[in-house]
Order: sequence, then C-alpha cells, then structure tokens
Amino acid sequence: MPRNPSKETGNIEATYDTSSKKLSCKGSYSVLTGSVTAAHFHGPAEKGKNAGVAAPVDAAKSLFEGSATLTDAQAGDLTKGDWYFNVHTAENKGGEIRGQMTKGP
Repeated sequence: MPRNPSKETGNIEATYDTSSKKLSCKGSYSVLTGSVTAAHFHGPAEKGKNAGVAAPVDAAKSLFEGSATLTDAQAGDLTKGDWYFNVHTAENKGGEIRGQMTKGP
C-alpha cells in the first residue's frame, strides 16, 4: 500500500492469551487528517499486502483499547505476523495509519 501524505503518528500494543484466545490491545494516534471512520486488525496478509477485516476495534478516540476472541485460524495468522492494524479516515479511506503486527520479546 503506498504511503499517504498524512503526518500521522500512532502506536498499538496487543497481547494474545492462548488459553482464552483473547486478543487485547491498547493504542493511540495523533495528527490525523480528520475523524476516524474505522479501525481494525486485518489479516491474513504479509507485510505490504492487503487483507480483509479480521477484528474491528473502536478507535473513535485518540487513546483506545479493545479486545476480540480469535478463531484458531486467526490466532495462527496473528502469531505468524500475518496481521496488520489500520486506522481509516474520510480523507484516507484505505487507511491513514497502518502497522504490521510483530511478536515482541
């Protein structure tokens, strides 16, 4: 996906509990071109590729958090690094902020 001209910044941290299959996230963003119209995890997709919505997140406010219960297939894609998070605005319908999910320490 080509980079847009926005000066946005953002961060998301997510944790996945393998026993409950619950994905929890906390994030923030700033300097968007307008109000958020949607935000969600997408997958499966390798870095730079596009995919459908896997789990929506209510990110109407610049500090947000959410959770979702994943299927076994979704959990596998997430842990392989085949999910990304995307924040959409009216100006950037395809996504203003996008980041591939990676496994932390």
